[in-house]
Amino acid sequence: MAILPLDHGIFASSAVSGAAGAGYFGGGEVVGNTDVTTVDRFLFADDSRTTLGTGLSSATDDLAGMASSVAGYFCGGYSSYSRVATVDRFLFSDDSRTTLGTGLSSGRSSPGAMASSVAGYVGGGYATTYVSTVDRFLFSDDSRTTLATGLSGNGYYMAGAASSVAGYFFGGYYDGVGRSTNVDRFLFSNDSRTTLGTGMSFTTSALMAFASPVAGYAGGGDDQTTVDRFLFSNDSRTTLSAGLSVAGEEMAGMASSLAGYVGGGWKSGGSGGRYTTVDRFLFSDDSKTTLSTGLSAATRKLAGMANLGA
Repeated sequence: MAILPLDHGIFASSAVSGAAGAGYFGGGEVVGNTDVTTVDRFLFADDSRTTLGTGLSSATDDLAGMASSVAGYFCGGYSSYSRVATVDRFLFSDDSRTTLGTGLSSGRSSPGAMASSVAGYVGGGYATTYVSTVDRFLFSDDSRTTLATGLSGNGYYMAGAASSVAGYFFGGYYDGVGRSTNVDRFLFSNDSRTTLGTGMSFTTSALMAFASPVAGYAGGGDDQTTVDRFLFSNDSRTTLSAGLSVAGEEMAGMASSLAGYVGGGWKSGGSGGRYTTVDRFLFSDDSKTTLSTGLSAATRKLAGMANLGA
């Protein structure tokens, strides 16, 4: 689940520089309930897809993605039957991967993530129980602190996105409450938290989020297609007339400066299964198209992040 700046390896079949601007979908679970290390890269100039030669450091699902202007991070998740604290960092200049010596403050799956220009935030998730923890990674040296004020409740399966001023965690599944309309807002100047009086228009968990320069978008989850738009100037909410092309959950979001992208997911029950679908929402009019080239494999429980380029 993703952000703006939204949430790197050697390309398997492309020599295009990361400076061109690209979005990344990483990890997840494919057919057979198999976790993967795969990282797919979508070049924003033409929406073409390559798959990185170097993927995640271990096969992982239920992870979160975020990004600075220099590198993208895939955080936490579920790997080898354990919840992990791992944070993989992909340098955009060459898509090389390193793994941070300091990971999350605890191993946990299904957190949300978002980022300011100076730090990334990973919130909530499931450790041995639901948590309200928000870890902050300073991009200058990748050091981690944990905010004194966490989420407004103990929960997981929320999604994160950010403006230049504040970060937002949307929806989620909260202990004792269930699926939520909750939207927590963290002001970057002092990391203080408020909860929006107007939350999402529907209760949801296992959703996605992404952001334009002026608004945050959150939607899907629990087999729904709805996408809500929150205007950053006043946090007012509208609902897009064009929702996701497939009703699903456990998809991921990321964005360029011109459009938001939603990849993968699955529909519980029935014959829906997992998806390769990538929807693109153009920020100028919020119209939706679906890319002719989707993910390299039908995947759920993946994460997204993006390099906005030079």
